[in-house]
Amino acid sequence: MEKIAIVTGAGSGIGREIARELARRGFRVGVVCRNPVRGRAAVAEIRRSAPGAEVEMFEADLSVLADVREVAGRLRDRYGWIDVLVNNAGVHNLRAKVSADGYDRMIATNHLGPFLLTNLLLERLEEAAPSRVVMIASEMHRRAGRWDVARLAEPGAYGPLGSVRVYGRSKLLNILFAQELAERVKGVAVNAVCPGWVATGLVRDVPGAERAERLMARTPLVRTPAQGARVPVRLAVEERFESGRFHSTIPGARLLPVVAARRDAGLRAAVWERSAALVRL
Repeated sequence: MEKIAIVTGAGSGIGREIARELARRGFRVGVVCRNPVRGRAAVAEIRRSAPGAEVEMFEADLSVLADVREVAGRLRDRYGWIDVLVNNAGVHNLRAKVSADGYDRMIATNHLGPFLLTNLLLERLEEAAPSRVVMIASEMHRRAGRWDVARLAEPGAYGPLGSVRVYGRSKLLNILFAQELAERVKGVAVNAVCPGWVATGLVRDVPGAERAERLMARTPLVRTPAQGARVPVRLAVEERFESGRFHSTIPGARLLPVVAARRDAGLRAAVWERSAALVRL
């Protein structure tokens, strides 16, 4: 039986490399992209590098809940089962923006969209059990600071410095979601991963940022998207990984203390319930 993988944010960067590698390994791949031009280019490039691969594009902005519901419906109609879901799509907005649904756009894109999409695809993932969900998180979750679950997606005003805390919160939410989903669903292995500092064009608000990242990727300080994709791909295809874990590829990260929030089962449950209410699940 053919293996099916869905990768969000696959128009460029790590997402495209993950989709490419899964296609090379024989998966039928559905790529979810906000930008249709980038998405079509990514599909064409993946097909060239993986001759014979079946790759399809699905357009959606994960910060827009209506888009998430619509693309989830199309994915369910297209695929009878899903073996792998990689929630890779993410942004780092250096200034506050509000989503179409009235939430902080960074939290909506990085957390609420993946939360809703995963839940809407759970039936297809369970059909393929043992299946896997991979959340692309970050060691930046350590910078989340203090925050209130009841206001986790509330829009506010912030600039570049404040954006680090909001981005960190979104990545912590990714980890907490992965841990809670692993507890609630059997037969689906769920893990979060920090791929390291990768030249992905994540910060597009800064003029010249993407070019600077490409130059830095030629040094040991920053990884290329292909390098950043290696561990996420392993989590997507290897069954030996225990569910509900956070894997960091940052050298020495294992020596750092675990953030207290990651040990708080009550917080994980509260985040789930609040997120479900916000997306009207």
